[in-house]
Amino acid sequence: MGSGNRQNAYRQKRLAQRKRSRLIRQLPYFLISLLIVGILGGITYRAGAAILPILEKTKRDESSANESDAANPSADSGASADETGAGGADGTGADGEPVGTDPDEETVSRTDALLDDAQLLAAGYDYDAAIELLKSSEDYGNGADGAGDPRIDSAIAEYEAVKATLQPVETTEITHVFFHSLVMDESKAFDGDGDASGYNQVMTTKDEFLKILDSMYKKGFVLVRLHDVATMSDGKMVRGRILLPPGRKACVMSQDDVCYYEYMEDDGFARRMVIGDDGKPACEMVMDDGTVSVGAYDMVPLLEDFIQAHPDFSYKGARAVIAFTGYQGILGYRTAASYKNTNPNYAADCEAAAAVAKCLRDNGWELASHSWGHRDLGDISYDKFKTDCDKWKAEVESLIGPTDIILYPFGADVSDWHAYSHDNQRFMYLKSLGFNYFCNVDSSQYWVQLGNDYLRQGRRNLDGYRMWMDIAAGKGSSSRKLDDLFQAEDVFSSNRPTPVVWN
Repeated sequence: MGSGNRQNAYRQKRLAQRKRSRLIRQLPYFLISLLIVGILGGITYRAGAAILPILEKTKRDESSANESDAANPSADSGASADETGAGGADGTGADGEPVGTDPDEETVSRTDALLDDAQLLAAGYDYDAAIELLKSSEDYGNGADGAGDPRIDSAIAEYEAVKATLQPVETTEITHVFFHSLVMDESKAFDGDGDASGYNQVMTTKDEFLKILDSMYKKGFVLVRLHDVATMSDGKMVRGRILLPPGRKACVMSQDDVCYYEYMEDDGFARRMVIGDDGKPACEMVMDDGTVSVGAYDMVPLLEDFIQAHPDFSYKGARAVIAFTGYQGILGYRTAASYKNTNPNYAADCEAAAAVAKCLRDNGWELASHSWGHRDLGDISYDKFKTDCDKWKAEVESLIGPTDIILYPFGADVSDWHAYSHDNQRFMYLKSLGFNYFCNVDSSQYWVQLGNDYLRQGRRNLDGYRMWMDIAAGKGSSSRKLDDLFQAEDVFSSNRPTPVVWN
């Protein structure tokens, strides 16, 4: 994966820095020796000339590692020489030194890599995994005196101490926020055409999204999986146990309609989702000159980048829930059955969509239904309800794999706020199809209903309309709904047409 090369460059840079520091610490002893030698043999100049290239080489090593880190932040080129023990064709290692000539340095490098990996786990609140990783190391407790590397013991003690301060999160106080496709080019989305009003109401811009993430992060929110909140076990929905440091708050995030519909073309949105060169999900976007660029052009890759920079925003590798309809395919690929005779790339699109869906799952994303036809599942006739559910299973779940999450279109539930009952025909049909997690839309700070065999949660729309409602209410108003997350005035794009009116 893409983090491998970043870690390799980071480790090489750390190794070069350590070598340079050791040499600098030893420099006074060299100088004293040179003085003595110079007095005795008059060879100070020659000895000094021999040392200078060593200093220059360590500087070059560090510079090379820095350049590698900056120039290739995400490419996946496999394991580095210091990870595998393999050197170059000339018998040198990743730092240019002969392989195997410094076993102590090799051990130090291996331990540094181990500590880096453990720190990444701890940053994501998986202290048990970090401690287990360190204790499983061959350098733990295997020193000459049986103590091993003291840095490993120190790290274990640190993680044990932090772990002792963790507090369980109250399940009923976990908020759930959601977005639609992000506007990447505001001038195209808000250009006054027939779709602009809809985009203004229900979409969020890239810059707004990043400001929201930054605010939530600063307020102590941590992203958790919907399956962390509660888990099905032996037919029962069991409350999850999420442990976070004091002051941290759990949240779930989701995105609806990740299909890149045909009507969105040329309106400033991504075209489709792909697998990037680093093995992580990315998006294609058509540029003004007609070329296609691959990058962070929607919520998924933007959130990936944010978590890469802020690993403590993600609980044990959690990502968001991604929901699909099916009537125009998924992920920007025209995979609906209706395209079989009109899309010459139909088979390839289905294959590509399935590969991207697997990539999402492999990187921690949860996948969900948003119905097949974006229908109000609580209002349409029961026959149409069943047909829609069956088509989603046949045309979407067949590509993305089984899922037990449904995010209701329009937030329209199949019941009122009372607990689901087994005489609710629609609920029972959804259960028969494997759904256990049901999410509607509710602007309350949190709304969680833990049933005997289901979890139900309200979601908060962080879009143009909701932000404008907060702004129109004025600061200090009790009708504001977003202040626990961010101040709408600090996020709302100045390029949006106002007022934002719900049609």
